[in-house]
Amino acid sequence: METGRICIKKFGRDAGCKAVITAVEKNGFVRVISAGRKKERLVNVKHLELLNKVVDVKDREKVNRALGIQEQQKTHHDK
Repeated sequence: METGRICIKKFGRDAGCKAVITAVEKNGFVRVISAGRKKERLVNVKHLELLNKVVDVKDREKVNRALGIQEQQKTHHDK
């Protein structure tokens, strides 16, 4: 269990969605961010299927790419 590990949630509302571990907590819990929800969640590690990929959680672009989230490009309209 390590920060930045990509996993798949097996249970709950986000079942089947990719997630990235952002912090390792005590008693078998981790904090994850997933494509299905915008806020970081506390999750039991038994509810995760770990993958063999790790990303840098400080690099938001890499995290979003790993989760399959497209960044919305800002457009500027000149008048």
